[in-house]
Amino acid sequence: MNVETFRYDNRVVRAFAIATAIWGLVGTSAGLLIACQLFWPDLNLNTPFTTFGRIRPLHTNAVIFAFVGNGVFMGIYYSLQRLCKARMFSDALSWFNFWGWNAIIVAAAVTLPLGLTTSKEYAELEWPIDIAIAVVWVAFAINLFGTIIRRREKHMYVAIWFYIATVVTVALLHIVNSLEMPASFFKSYSIYAGVQDALVQWWYGHNAVAFFLTTPYLGLMYYFIPKASGRPVFSYRLSIIHFWALIFIYIWAGPHHLLYTALPDWAQSLGMAFSVMLVAPSWGGMLNGLLTLRGAWDKVRQEPMLKFMVVAVTAYGMSTLEGPVMAIKSVNALSHFTDWTIAHVHTGALGWNGFLTFSMLYWLFPRLYNTKLWSVKLANYHFWIGLLGLMFYVVPMYVSGITQGMMWKQFNPDGFLSYPNFLETVIRLIPMHQLRAIGGSFYVTGIVLMLINLYRTAKAGQFIGDETVQVAVDKPAHAEKERGHRWLEGVPVTFTVLATIAVLVGGLIEIVPMFLVKENVPTISSVKPYTPLEVMGRDIYIREGCVGCHSQMVRPFRSETERYGEYSKVGEFIYDHPFLWGSKRTGPDLHREGGKYPDAWHYNHMENPRNPSPGSIMPAYPWLLTQNIDTNALPGRLKALRKVGVPYPAGFENGAAQKDLAAQAVKIIQGLAVGSITNSTPDREIVALIAYLQRLGTDIKSAPVATNVTAALTK
Repeated sequence: MNVETFRYDNRVVRAFAIATAIWGLVGTSAGLLIACQLFWPDLNLNTPFTTFGRIRPLHTNAVIFAFVGNGVFMGIYYSLQRLCKARMFSDALSWFNFWGWNAIIVAAAVTLPLGLTTSKEYAELEWPIDIAIAVVWVAFAINLFGTIIRRREKHMYVAIWFYIATVVTVALLHIVNSLEMPASFFKSYSIYAGVQDALVQWWYGHNAVAFFLTTPYLGLMYYFIPKASGRPVFSYRLSIIHFWALIFIYIWAGPHHLLYTALPDWAQSLGMAFSVMLVAPSWGGMLNGLLTLRGAWDKVRQEPMLKFMVVAVTAYGMSTLEGPVMAIKSVNALSHFTDWTIAHVHTGALGWNGFLTFSMLYWLFPRLYNTKLWSVKLANYHFWIGLLGLMFYVVPMYVSGITQGMMWKQFNPDGFLSYPNFLETVIRLIPMHQLRAIGGSFYVTGIVLMLINLYRTAKAGQFIGDETVQVAVDKPAHAEKERGHRWLEGVPVTFTVLATIAVLVGGLIEIVPMFLVKENVPTISSVKPYTPLEVMGRDIYIREGCVGCHSQMVRPFRSETERYGEYSKVGEFIYDHPFLWGSKRTGPDLHREGGKYPDAWHYNHMENPRNPSPGSIMPAYPWLLTQNIDTNALPGRLKALRKVGVPYPAGFENGAAQKDLAAQAVKIIQGLAVGSITNSTPDREIVALIAYLQRLGTDIKSAPVATNVTAALTK
């Protein structure tokens, strides 16, 4: 037996820990702001950079990639070294990972309020930042696998399995979903269109939750619960089943975000079936975590860190039971597009990710600074205030969501919609949004208490940058050859290949047919590409984040066709790069908006929504009335769209497009004059946006359906 002396790197762990704590406050504060904007529209501040549509993606990116992302790196860099009994493979890569990741977050914090966005949920960042994400992630992967390969511990502990699945799958998801055609340095178009883009996006979006917000945190759960409780993992065999079943099944579940949409029914059914199956491995993991604490409940009562961990694992179990339930079509018919989804998401985000991250921070700071936590009492206050905030957040959103869904579907005895005016539901739900903001305030207050506690803990201790350890290293044993999973844990390359295959199968089976089988994306002969003015208007719609509140997908329910018009067909979206189906209706669906109101109504509505719609919580957009359309960007955008398959004639952008834009803009001005608006000019952004809104849903009015696709269109 040899004894080797080496040092763990705590410096990069501390850096990620500090970033995690700071970004946690920033991300949740942005969330509190947009929560308040939904009942107090003046908080949009009447500027382009602070509207709900621009701040919401900033909030989601700050919480997911800044707060949770730094938390993932913090936990992995601390635990991996100790599980492998080896320093990280490269200090330089560790620091490149830290500074690169946080530079990306700063870039997001700058570009998203500026309206530089792709609009794809959880993937809003434009192409230069996407490339930077890939580069930093590759550096992280090299560092992780390099450390695993030169480990002193022969077998890979269960936490490392989840780290490997995370690294491989996140790279795959990010690269496939972020394939886009640049039109300029900060403008691009997805290479996918319509239903294909929707399927790829929610394959990514759901599995970003699975493999960025779940699998790495499960690995951290498997490390920190045994460490903090002093108890071994409840069941090694259950952890094996949990891991392999989870990574195989999760990747299939993305289509459950698109139930009753224009996605082919076979893909919807696959997504629903695998979503329901997810209950088994998810609850297996939850029970494995909670049962690890058997015999340690006295310690749970005493240790704030374990209190946070218990709530985190419980929230994981609740959200992973609720998710499959919401993926059942009959339930989804009520829950989709409502605040129920918001409640579900935040049970996971605030409970699972938030509380587990707080737990790790309370565990790490005393050990990094070789001292005790400054105030256990303050940590307990944080726990109870945070838990109260969580409940005040999600319970009103459940009430709000179910109320929304039922009001939208309610018919009176005469067969008419009971609430035909969408605004009636918006006003009815304002008290629930106010209660949610109270919950958010509690949650943010808890984070402030944590920051004070961690700061005082650091001040009271002495930081250990390089932690010296001695490890006894056994020579390889040859007495008995290991078999099965125990053998697999000793061969990381083989393990990684098998994990990659497990996550690839579902994605390939769902996505490939959508690109190779023409009948899966039928066309409609009357659907034409957007005009140049409509392209510019659509880009303004994307820039302002309108998709965050408005869907463009009328589902085949009587309640929706009565309210909005004909249900949406797959062939209507073949030129939509990116798709804009949306995931939440804070405002009404817009897919049949074209021709519903005169041009002047849209003008007045964007200038001040409360003039034509008293009680509206929508922000005003007065800058659209004064800012000029960026016609210089038009040629590059049309070229990029042609490259991704939109059939604009060759050379169309060299003069003819500008003339077409100007001619249509003049018609919009004439329409505004009919409504007594005579102070606008054809070069204003409001004109382009009106042109786009008036186009929506007009292509299929009395439209002949292309040959051999009638059955596909009716599903």
